[in-house]
Amino acid sequence: MEDNVSLETVKSFASGLSPWAHLATVGADGKPDVVPVHPCWEGDTMWIMVGAESVKASNTAANPNVALHWQVTEVGDGVELWGSATLHTDVATKQRLWTAVFDYDLNAFAPGGPENSPETGMLAVTPERAIILHGYGAGGVQRWNAE
Repeated sequence: MEDNVSLETVKSFASGLSPWAHLATVGADGKPDVVPVHPCWEGDTMWIMVGAESVKASNTAANPNVALHWQVTEVGDGVELWGSATLHTDVATKQRLWTAVFDYDLNAFAPGGPENSPETGMLAVTPERAIILHGYGAGGVQRWNAE
């Protein structure tokens, strides 16, 4: 097993685990928050649909550092990823991502579509590093770094 892997390998492995990940953010008050999300990829940028006024949005405005953890399999395989996040609420970004990037129907959560959902934002995560854990790490750890 190769110790260092590409971001493509990390993305592929994570997609084989679950469409769900848990996003960790930290607010201006220093308090952590963890929520389940359904991230999707556009090239090397991860996108997450969020409420523009949500805890996720306000936390990343205060502190852009985030971490994600994909749900672990029954044998303990998992993925952890760290990066920085920025919120995008402009219509052009939402129009571009709405049907071309997300693999689920965003209209179920924002029936106004990209043009009429001002309460909806898109969180862009730029990955900085990640690890693939095999058997909770006991079976090996593979690493990716942006540098």
